[in-house]
Amino acid sequence: MLKIYNTLTRAKTRFIPIAPPKVGLYVCGMTVYDYCHLGHARVMIVFDLVQRWLRASGYRLSYVRNITDIDDKIIKRAAENGESPAVLTERFIKAMHEDAAALGIEKPDAEPRATDYIDDMQTLIARLQTNGLAYAVPVGDVNFSVRKFAGYGRLSGKSLEDLRAGERVEVDAAKQDPLDFVLWKRAKEGEPFWKSPWGAGRPGWHIECSAMSTRLLGEHFDIHGGGQDLQFPHHENEIAQSEGALAEGAARHFVNVWMHNGFVRVDNQKMSKSLGNFFTVREILKRYDPEVVRFFIARAHYRSPLNYSDQHLDDARAALTRFYTALKGFPVSAVPPDWNGPYAARFREAMDDDFNTPEALAVLFDMANELNKSRSPELAAQLRALGRLLGLLGRDSEEFLKAATGSADAGTLAPEQIEALIAKRAAAKKAKNFAEADGIRKELTDAGIVLEDGPQGTTWRRA
Repeated sequence: MLKIYNTLTRAKTRFIPIAPPKVGLYVCGMTVYDYCHLGHARVMIVFDLVQRWLRASGYRLSYVRNITDIDDKIIKRAAENGESPAVLTERFIKAMHEDAAALGIEKPDAEPRATDYIDDMQTLIARLQTNGLAYAVPVGDVNFSVRKFAGYGRLSGKSLEDLRAGERVEVDAAKQDPLDFVLWKRAKEGEPFWKSPWGAGRPGWHIECSAMSTRLLGEHFDIHGGGQDLQFPHHENEIAQSEGALAEGAARHFVNVWMHNGFVRVDNQKMSKSLGNFFTVREILKRYDPEVVRFFIARAHYRSPLNYSDQHLDDARAALTRFYTALKGFPVSAVPPDWNGPYAARFREAMDDDFNTPEALAVLFDMANELNKSRSPELAAQLRALGRLLGLLGRDSEEFLKAATGSADAGTLAPEQIEALIAKRAAAKKAKNFAEADGIRKELTDAGIVLEDGPQGTTWRRA
């Protein structure tokens, strides 16, 4: 019985799909004007874990993760670079896909781009006008009238009075009320634009996701996800404009379950481009194996804050090394999980409890500890089978244990150099030149290479 914490109700409740076994999942994706940072990676990995578990649980999932390829930041960056927004976004979409593939993130079923859904956005805006919830102003913008939508603030828990006094309220003389937000922006000179009933312009950010999600998943779907920072105002505005444009009755309910992952923090501050305290995925992958980064993110519950530090990533690398050391000597297999087994049952219980990956990983640690004692091929296969559901433990042990982690290891020894030194050490030992053999071991140890002598010879791994 899967239970999910619903931000809208502030409670963890049993997940009941609208039309089982079908499930619709929409996640707010990247605004593509720069490289992805670790906060973006967390969103992608968290909902990759969610979609993997929904599929493993037997649901017929439609997973949609959008791309915002037009907004103020994109236009500004393109102008700074002296290139078109389309060229800029294409480059960073390609980079995002490369980062996602490196981190083992499976592709969503659909990845809509905002610029392909302009007609749908205009249709929604027109319906909001017809319903008396949107108004055009002489400068060419169309705004949503927040006070006319009953229940605004229920997702974020904010009252209209709190919002009116808050710092987030944008003062704009073209608005009837400072709380109102823009649905359609008039065209500015030199900016991309589309024709519309209200004149040349482009969509506001919030209307994009309403148009793409309802077009691809319907006017009422199961789960909507994203980062905690999107809870207000983006998702609050999505609810207002989507439900405000939809038909009366049951269909007026937009989304059943809202999921939000916690922030990645650096020195107790949210990691963000605006604060300048972010680390791109590419920078981190120069120093750490992608599976280490994925493990680091999975080790924290998705709703909790995630504190970034080299020490935490080093701990994640050490933990994965324990797993792959336990799996050493066992082949990579495609055996499915045995859900009748005690470990798999505990794993399922953890994941069904609001995708509790820390507890699921604790089950895998118990399996690795037993595997170190029993050396059971069946247990090794089950450890890999459950790990695969988290996007982990799918590689050959030797490949992981011998892999260099990137530029931080620049200057360390290549595998052929290590093998040559091991052979030289073996020859020194055979000649009873133990001083030379010990010197070679120290050289390798200093280079971060761990030697393991056994009956079949000497094997090695990186520390």
